[in-house]
Amino acid sequence: MKIGRTTSQSFDNILIFVCIPAIQTAREIEKENPGSGEPPQATLSPANHHTGDPISGNLLTYSFSGWMDGWMPEKNKEKCRSICRGGNFSKPLSSSSFYLIHSHGVRYLSNLVNFADETSRQINFEHLFNACTTSEVTRRVHALLIVSGKALSFFYATRLVNKYSFLGNVSLARDTFDQISRKDSYTWNSMISAYVRNSHFDEAIKCVFEMLSSTDVRPDFYTFPPILKACKSLCDGALFHCWVLKLGFECDVFVAASLVHMYCRFGFSSRAYTIFRNMPYWDMGCWNSMISGFCQSGNHKKALAVFDEMILRGIAINAVTVSTILAICAQTNDSLCGMLIHLFTIKHGLESNIFVSNALINMYAKFGYMDCARNVFDQMGVRDLVTWNSIIAAYEQRCCPQVALAFFHEMKSNKVQPDSLTLVSLSSCLAQTRDILRSKSIHGFVIRRCWITKDTIIGNSIVDMYAKLGILDSARRAFEQLPFKDVISWNTLIAGYAQNGFASEAINLYRAMKEKDNLKPNQGTWVSVLPAYAHLGALRDGIRIHCLVLKQNLDVDMYVGTCLIDLYGKCGRLREAMLLFREVPRETSVTWNAVISCHGLHGLGQTSVRLFHDMLRERVNPDEVTFLSLLTACSHSGLVDEGKRYFHTMEQEYGVKPTLKHYGCMVDLFGRAGLLEEAYKFIETMPVRPDSSIWGALLGASRVHGNVEMGQKASCQLFELDRENVGYYVLLSNIYANFGRWEGVDTVRSLARDRGLWKTPGWSSVELNNELEVFYSGSRSHPQSEDIYKELALLNSKLKSLGYIPDYSFVLQDVEDDEKENILSSHSERLAIVYGILNTPPKSTIRIYKNLRVCGDCHNVTKLISKVMEREIIVRDSNRFHHFRDGFCSCGDYW
Repeated sequence: MKIGRTTSQSFDNILIFVCIPAIQTAREIEKENPGSGEPPQATLSPANHHTGDPISGNLLTYSFSGWMDGWMPEKNKEKCRSICRGGNFSKPLSSSSFYLIHSHGVRYLSNLVNFADETSRQINFEHLFNACTTSEVTRRVHALLIVSGKALSFFYATRLVNKYSFLGNVSLARDTFDQISRKDSYTWNSMISAYVRNSHFDEAIKCVFEMLSSTDVRPDFYTFPPILKACKSLCDGALFHCWVLKLGFECDVFVAASLVHMYCRFGFSSRAYTIFRNMPYWDMGCWNSMISGFCQSGNHKKALAVFDEMILRGIAINAVTVSTILAICAQTNDSLCGMLIHLFTIKHGLESNIFVSNALINMYAKFGYMDCARNVFDQMGVRDLVTWNSIIAAYEQRCCPQVALAFFHEMKSNKVQPDSLTLVSLSSCLAQTRDILRSKSIHGFVIRRCWITKDTIIGNSIVDMYAKLGILDSARRAFEQLPFKDVISWNTLIAGYAQNGFASEAINLYRAMKEKDNLKPNQGTWVSVLPAYAHLGALRDGIRIHCLVLKQNLDVDMYVGTCLIDLYGKCGRLREAMLLFREVPRETSVTWNAVISCHGLHGLGQTSVRLFHDMLRERVNPDEVTFLSLLTACSHSGLVDEGKRYFHTMEQEYGVKPTLKHYGCMVDLFGRAGLLEEAYKFIETMPVRPDSSIWGALLGASRVHGNVEMGQKASCQLFELDRENVGYYVLLSNIYANFGRWEGVDTVRSLARDRGLWKTPGWSSVELNNELEVFYSGSRSHPQSEDIYKELALLNSKLKSLGYIPDYSFVLQDVEDDEKENILSSHSERLAIVYGILNTPPKSTIRIYKNLRVCGDCHNVTKLISKVMEREIIVRDSNRFHHFRDGFCSCGDYW
C-alpha cells in the first residue's frame, strides 16, 4: 500500500495521525495478508515526507484504522506508544490537516488520547478547538487537555465552556465551569451566555445572582446584553436595569440597546424610547431595535415615525430596516405605504436583497395582491427556503391550494429540501383540497423522516390537517403520539373538535389541559374553546372564561374579544356583546362581522344593516364574511330588497366576489319570503354549479311553505350531491307527512335506512345552578321526569283553554291523534322549558338551546307559555334566536 501526494507540500506529523482513518480498514488489510499476526508494511514516498522522520512511516505501518482496536496485538500497541512518546508534534497544522481533522476528527482524537500521553503537552490546542464541530470531538479534546494537565487552565476551561454551549451541551459546560477555581467576569459571562444561548433562562438568572454573591467579581457591560434577553418578566428586567444604573453602564450602546429590546418585548415601548433618546449615539442596530420594538408592541405609527427620522437624518437604510417596515405595512393593511416602501427599495438597490424580497412577498400576500407577490418571486435571482415557504404559504392562506402545491413541486425540482414550515403549509393545502389519500401520504413522509417525534410544529400541523379533514380519530392519535405536547398542540385539537361540532369533547379537552402543571392557557386557547361554549349556550362557563381572560389582560385582544362577542351574542346577551364591541379594537372586519352576525341571528336585520354602514364610515373594508353575515341578517328579517341590493353591489363596489355560501344566502332569502319560483330561477342562472347547501336551502323553504313539487326537485339533486346527509331525508319526509302522503314518507325512510342513515336525535339543554341539563325527545331518564310530565300536562290544559290546537303535521308517524299529541308534548324543548319553570324563580328568564330547528307546533306552544307564565323564554335553535315574550316571538313567525 502506497500513500502519495500530488502537491509539493510535505506531510506534517499531525496530518499523519489524521490520515490514518482514511487507510484501508483492518479487515481489508488482513484480507491482503491472510494469517499475518502483524499489519503489513506501508511505504511512504521520500518526496512526500520529511527525511529522517521515522514516526510517520511507522504510524502508517501500524495503522490506527483497526489495528489499534481492542483486538490489536499488545506488542504492536507498545510500538505505537513508543513512537508517540518519541515524536515531535509541535509543527503547525497544514490546510489539508485541518480539513481532515474536520472529516475524521473523532477517530483521530480517540486514538490520539489513547496513545499520546506525554506528547499531548506539545500539541497546538488552538487548532484542535477549531476542529471541534461535535460534542464527541470536543469531549476528546477535553480528555486530551486533562491528560496534558491544562484542563483547569483559565483560558482553556473557558474555551471549553463556550464550545460546549455552542454545541448545545449545557450540562458539560456547567461541569467544566464548576471546576474552574478562580473565575473572573469573562468566565461568568461565558456561562451566562451559554445558558441564554440554549434558552435556559431561569438558570441564566440564577447564575447572575451567583456571580453577584461573589465578593471579588462584578458584572461588566458584557454581562447585561445576554441576561436582559433572558428576562421572562418585566420585574426581572427592571431589576437588572437598576444594576445597569448602579454600575454606570447605561451609556454603553450595547447595554442600552439590550434595554430597549427588553422593554419593547414586554410592551413598554415608551420606556424603551426614553432610553433610546438618552443614548450617546445610535448605530444601525439601535434604530432597528426601536422600530422592531414599536412594531411588536403594536405602535405602528411610532415605528414609521422613527423610520422617517432615519431618512431625515440621512442614515443609510439597510435590509433589516426595510424588512421590518414592510412587515408593519402588512400588519396595518396599508397597501399605499407598502408600495411606496417598495419603490424606496428599488431606488436604493435593496430589492435584490433576498430578505427584502421575502418581506415583499409576504406583504403583498397579506394585501391579497397575489400578482405583485408572484412578480417579486419571478424577478428574484436567488431563492432560499424562506422564499419558497413564503410563496407557498401566501397561496395557501389565500385559499389557492392547487397553486401552492404546484410551487411545492417546483421547489422539489429545484433540489430545495422542505422544512417544518413547508410541511405546515403543505398539510393545510391538502386539508383544503380534501385530499385524504395525499394527506395520509404526507403523514407517512413525516413519520419516515422521524420529524413528528423531533419537531412539535410538524406534529401540530398533522393534528390540524386531520381535524380540518374531519378525521378526528386520526387527529387524536397523532396528538397522542407527540412526544411533547405544548399549548399549541392542545389548542389545535380543541379547535378541531369545536369546529367539527363536538363542543362537549372540546371543553373536556380544555379541562384536561388545565390539569397539566406545565401548561398555561393563552390567546389561542381562548379562541379555540370559546366557540365551543358559545355552541352549547353555556353562558356561566363562558363568563368564567371571560374572567380568566381579564386576568391575562386579553379582553382587548381583537380575536379573543371577537370570540367573547360571539359567545354573548349566541347566549342571548346582546347588551353585553355590544359593550365588548365598544372596547375591542375595530380596525379590521373581524370584530364587525361578529356583531353584525349576532344581531342577524336575533332577527334584528335593520340593526345589522346600520352596523354595516357604521363599519363603512369608519373606513373598514368589508370582506366575504361581512357580506355573508349581512345577507343572513337580511334573510332572517325578510329584508328581500336590501339583500338583493347588497348581493349585486358586493363585487361591483367592494371587490368581493360571491362564493357558494353567498348564493346559498340568496336562495334562503327568497325561500323564507315564499318566493320559491324566484329562488329556483336564481339557482338556474348561477354562474357556478350549485352545491348541496344551495339545494338544501330550497328544500328547507319548500318544507316551510308546503311546496311538494319544489321539494322533490331539490331532493333529487341533494340525494346525488350529498346522499349521506340524513337531514335532507327528514325534510322531504316532513313535506310528505304534512300532506298525508305516507307512502312517500315510507319510501324516503326506506331509502335512508338502505344507505345506513339514521335521524339525528333532537335534544335541548338548559343551564341552571352551574349545571347543564340535557333533555332528549320522549326521554324519562331525568330524576325530575315525573314532576316535569305532570307540569307539562297542566300547561297543555291551560293552553287549550286559550285556543291552542296541536299541529299534527309535525308528526311523521301515521298514528292516532292522541298519540301524535303525546309525541308533540314530549319534544325536547318543551321538557327543557318545563324543567326551567320548576327550578327557577317566577317571572325569571329561561334560556334554552336546541340542536335542531324548532318545530312549528313547539314555536306556537312556547309563545303561549311565555304569556301564561309571564316569562321571557329565549330559545336558540340551529338557525337563529327566538325571544318569546307576552305571547309573541321576536322572529315574527318568520324563521
